[in-house]
Amino acid sequence: MSALEIRLTGAGGQGLILAGIILAEAALLDGMNVVQSQSYGPEARGGASKSEVIISKKDINYPKVDKCDIMLSLTQKGCNKYIDGLKSDGILVIDSSMDFDLESKDIKIVKLPILSTASEKIGKIMVANIVALGSLYQLTKAVSKESLIKAVSDRVPRGTEELNRIALEEGFNLILEHKEKYQSES
Repeated sequence: MSALEIRLTGAGGQGLILAGIILAEAALLDGMNVVQSQSYGPEARGGASKSEVIISKKDINYPKVDKCDIMLSLTQKGCNKYIDGLKSDGILVIDSSMDFDLESKDIKIVKLPILSTASEKIGKIMVANIVALGSLYQLTKAVSKESLIKAVSDRVPRGTEELNRIALEEGFNLILEHKEKYQSES
């Protein structure tokens, strides 16, 4: 595998920075080379934020994502701000509740009910980042499932490990449940 460049975008407070850290930690557990970085708008909570992860078996010579292979966005604002950094043949994962107008882009779009899965099925919107992480795993298999589960358990607040394990499983399931739909749209 050459380097896989991943960008997670959304609003400050959605936990996507933590999701990027967890993904990077899982890659380290797998013995991969990894770089993780993050930035948020001046508003912190509510402003556009991004977390970037580069995963590679080889040395990583440049620590910034130039054109990402996959981008996950949970807000229109985050998507608008960072979409130009997605490769022309890249994958955009968006929440299905959002109305994204990206018809002119030469990308594969995967729409998943990430936010509603967290709030309605699990009952805690705060785990949307872990649902998203489970979906990203299922799409990319960039890290091993075991390492991802361990990294989630090690990084989430104590006492929430089981809740987050359930959220991760729901993320895995979203891809499996919606695979036929997004494959027919591409």
